[in-house]
Amino acid sequence: MHPALVCLALAASLSGPRFEHRVFTAHNGVVLPFRLLRPATGTRGAPLVLFLHGAGERGSDNEAQLVHGTPFFLQCAEKGAAVVIPQCPSGGWWSNLDWRTSKMGSRPSPAGAAVLQMLGVLVRELGADRDRVVIGGLSMGGFGTFDLVARRPKTFAAAFPICGGGDPRTAARLKDVPFWVFHGAKDPVVPVQASRTMVDAIRAAGGEVRYTEYPEAQHDSWTLAFQEPGLVDWLLSQRRKH
Repeated sequence: MHPALVCLALAASLSGPRFEHRVFTAHNGVVLPFRLLRPATGTRGAPLVLFLHGAGERGSDNEAQLVHGTPFFLQCAEKGAAVVIPQCPSGGWWSNLDWRTSKMGSRPSPAGAAVLQMLGVLVRELGADRDRVVIGGLSMGGFGTFDLVARRPKTFAAAFPICGGGDPRTAARLKDVPFWVFHGAKDPVVPVQASRTMVDAIRAAGGEVRYTEYPEAQHDSWTLAFQEPGLVDWLLSQRRKH
């Protein structure tokens, strides 16, 4: 096992007995608490789902990132996937984006870089299928999803950003990764145009994008997205393009 991966405990009242508490310390010094959910069939050869939470769940308790999505995570595991849910440090960001210009920085954010390193270590440790690694996230994590796929498009088989956004100038890097994008039309926090712009840019670049916009949903469009029929099956059916 990589020395930076520490198994702290099993089970917690919030998450149930199947979630593992883990911590990863990256080369850049960022400490990422994370939860690992293993499928009953084991992790060798399994697809892997990486999920990035929103800004309100940052911290170090290794609990807050499970406030949203736990039934969805369990459904992924029941269908044979390993699920990894890291927690961003307080004050950190999953993406490196200039909010005024929507321009992505040349380097990942410290937390984003740590996630990419952690992912590589975990795929090796678990023996997960490198061709079936998918990423998603909500709000801040939706931005992180667009950001990390743009930086490592050959790492991911599919992506599902929820109420996020990104840099449309990166569309050429995103076009070979299938996306299913979600947003609420009445979102008062992240305007729906943020997702519409990314969807239009990726499609214009020749990419494959599904887009689901909920007409009455506000910022918490993840509530509906997690329940979207076919999402889990779609994610787990994707394979990385070589």
